[in-house]
Amino acid sequence: MKVYESKEDLKKEINKAYEKYILEFLDIPEKLKDKKNNDIDRTPAENLAYQIGWTTLLLKWEKDSKLGLEVKTPSDKFKWNQLGELYQWFTKEYSHLSLMELKTILNKNIENIYKMIDSMSEDELFKPHQRKWADAATKTVVWEVYKFIHINTVAPFGTFRTKIRKWKKLEIK
Repeated sequence: MKVYESKEDLKKEINKAYEKYILEFLDIPEKLKDKKNNDIDRTPAENLAYQIGWTTLLLKWEKDSKLGLEVKTPSDKFKWNQLGELYQWFTKEYSHLSLMELKTILNKNIENIYKMIDSMSEDELFKPHQRKWADAATKTVVWEVYKFIHINTVAPFGTFRTKIRKWKKLEIK
């Protein structure tokens, strides 16, 4: 996993990956947002719904922590061994929205993640044991908060960009 030198480096990497990812949706017609393809595991709407789901959870973990609430990862409704069900919930919760609505929500989440990063000290972001939710989410390894941010933004933006590009080659003629 990539290591970052500073908050600004992390934000720049998120921005770079997000801009490339979100641009892939510009030429997808609304009428194809739910078009399935056997070679691709998610439709464009499901692809965005997945990203919205994880970024929303990331923001919720931090918000609940600051409010002094017990944070349950990955969510109040699902455990780590129920990720398939969680992904189905993301699809049900968000994929019925238009592509424009989905992109707007995801954009707002990314803006809020930047604010979350800015609100943290370098230690809170890059040193271990700074958030109970981060420690509770990984029982066997120690993950700093930035790693959770990375795996819910930079990493999937790259992976899912590849998937949406492949989907477009197969579906948009």
